Amino acid sequence: MLSVLSYGRLVARAVLGGLSQTDGRDYSLVTASCGFGKDFRKGILKKGMCYGDDACFIARHRSADVLGVADGVGGWRDYGVDPSQFSATLMRTCERLVKEGRFTPSSPVGILTSGYYELLQNKVPLLGSSTACIVVLDRRSHQLHTCNLGDSGFLVVRGGEVVHRSDEQQHYFNTPFQLSIAPPGAEGVVLSDSPEAADSASFDVQLGDIILTASDGLFDNMPDYMILQELKKLKSANYDSIQQTAQSIAKQAHELAYDPNYMSPFAQFACDNGLNVRGGKPDDITVLLSIVAEYTD
Repeated sequence: MLSVLSYGRLVARAVLGGLSQTDGRDYSLVTASCGFGKDFRKGILKKGMCYGDDACFIARHRSADVLGVADGVGGWRDYGVDPSQFSATLMRTCERLVKEGRFTPSSPVGILTSGYYELLQNKVPLLGSSTACIVVLDRRSHQLHTCNLGDSGFLVVRGGEVVHRSDEQQHYFNTPFQLSIAPPGAEGVVLSDSPEAADSASFDVQLGDIILTASDGLFDNMPDYMILQELKKLKSANYDSIQQTAQSIAKQAHELAYDPNYMSPFAQFACDNGLNVRGGKPDDITVLLSIVAEYTD
């Protein structure tokens, strides 16, 4: 079972594969969301845009479209803490900051930093940890500004090839960079990274570029070539086509995650680190699939 959310049902005048840029036109993102929670017994979609311990948001403000994905660290469950609360609150806070205009499009790490420090200032501490990836399209400059902390991330696809991608940040195998809030007295014990440690990048995009933002549940189970095969089915820049493709990608990753004989990217990475692992990696999966289109109000 899956759930799909949408945002930005724009009239897309782009042709997939890219068009020459015209400086006078504003760009925007047509985005569909799809995901799965790892625990089948619980609701696939929690309150807000949350799949299991993953959370995401899609927001717009005057001159920018902003996407975010966060993956709550499941190990907190062993200490009686719901890992989804941290990631969901972080993304909701970032979304609100965007909608209120309290951000600079060229600095997505600023959104992440402000959101995280707001959580730190809560009177009742919200315990937990999360990775985070934020992507901002500046409509007028046609630039994509990104920041990624941990092992969620994004791909930009043009003409059937990956032209930009996020860098995964790991302390060591299966231990990504993460934002954390620890119980009093345990600050030095819980792994915690600064939001400013996020990997940041900025680059130009073109009409028809495909942007895939996702949690590690996707990337750990589907290599690039499989993702690109699915994206080839995207024949139109309209919302329905994007929605169907987002569904297809999420479903395939979900099925592979539970295939014990499949040599997943996660299993390959484990083998590279001296571990004898085979099969997919059962995990929460969040997929935000976007196409750069001409902006229409």
